[in-house]
Amino acid sequence: MQKMLKRALSVAIAVSVLSGCASEEAVIHMAPLPVVQNTFTPKVDWSHQVGNGIGSYYSRLTPAVGYGKVFVADRDGLVEALDPATGKVLWQTNLEKKDVIAKLEGGITLAYGKLYIGTGNARVISLDAETGKVIWNAPVIGTVLSKPLVEQNLVVVNTSRGILEALDANDGTSKWTISSDVPSLTIRGNSSPVGISDGVFWGQPNGRLSGAIINSGQLIWQEQISVPKGATEMARLVDVNATPIAVGDILFAVGYNGNLEAINARSGDVIWKKPYSSINNMAFHNNVLFLVTAKGHIVAVNAETGQQLWENSQLQYRRVTAPTWIDGKLVVGDGEGYLHWLNPETGKLTAQEEINSSGFSIPPVVLQDGSYLVITRNGEVNKMQMP
Repeated sequence: MQKMLKRALSVAIAVSVLSGCASEEAVIHMAPLPVVQNTFTPKVDWSHQVGNGIGSYYSRLTPAVGYGKVFVADRDGLVEALDPATGKVLWQTNLEKKDVIAKLEGGITLAYGKLYIGTGNARVISLDAETGKVIWNAPVIGTVLSKPLVEQNLVVVNTSRGILEALDANDGTSKWTISSDVPSLTIRGNSSPVGISDGVFWGQPNGRLSGAIINSGQLIWQEQISVPKGATEMARLVDVNATPIAVGDILFAVGYNGNLEAINARSGDVIWKKPYSSINNMAFHNNVLFLVTAKGHIVAVNAETGQQLWENSQLQYRRVTAPTWIDGKLVVGDGEGYLHWLNPETGKLTAQEEINSSGFSIPPVVLQDGSYLVITRNGEVNKMQMP
């Protein structure tokens, strides 16, 4: 299993080389930091250090906001609840000191007054949101690298072994599983499942987007987002690692070496498809999809037709995070610790701010008051707001 970020990056770079680029030197070239004339300067309200962060591991350990708190964690098992106004620690739980061996990976989900977190050692952990007390700690079939879905009293996780597993939200008892084949080589990471009405939908490392009935685990349809091509395993990577976006009864999904597709969630019928390659989550606003391609290009696409509206290549191979919509602007972080703001109408860079040289693995997280959290790889949490 690929555990370190550099190894994960080298696989992605090598795949790009095998996918028909002219030379390795051209492919792995990181774009220089763009020169941007800032039209504004964001303000930092407070900063806090949460353990050791995720370090150099490839992880999407995303915080959660709710119940009047901000919930953050580091990979070593430190979980904290913070006051969103001040950054003060309201409670702290160190899972390792409680004999819960947990390499936290999958991000935090809030529901029913609890936190649900997946781990790198095939566990799902539930904590009380008010106190941080561990409620249950249950085994699952495979590493959990993405956020759980919590709906209809079930905790649904997508694991590295191609298993979608549903647990009872109250006690962690396994309720059902769905198995799928996993290629011998995959990109580290998994799609988080999403729910629409009575269905659950998730991406798979075999290039498919699947749907099932959430209460029973009965499979209802599958759509091939990416099709293996090429002569080597690395060239044939087709992971659907990005979490699908649900807008009404329409799902938007994108795969590596594959397509961006709009799909009817009830029937599985494809509404439109366009050739894009990505492993990052997307953003949606005002009927526009924003995605970051495998090359680090930021693209805007009309959600009704799939027509590309603009493309910005200035951040190519800068290890760009998924995009986030903040106060009328599109924001991404990069691997060198810079935040970049773009005009969502044109794709033009409008501001840039260096936060921390350890870099970013996840995009900013928006709070209810319009401010936002940025979390660096070394665990520095900053609450920021637009001027």
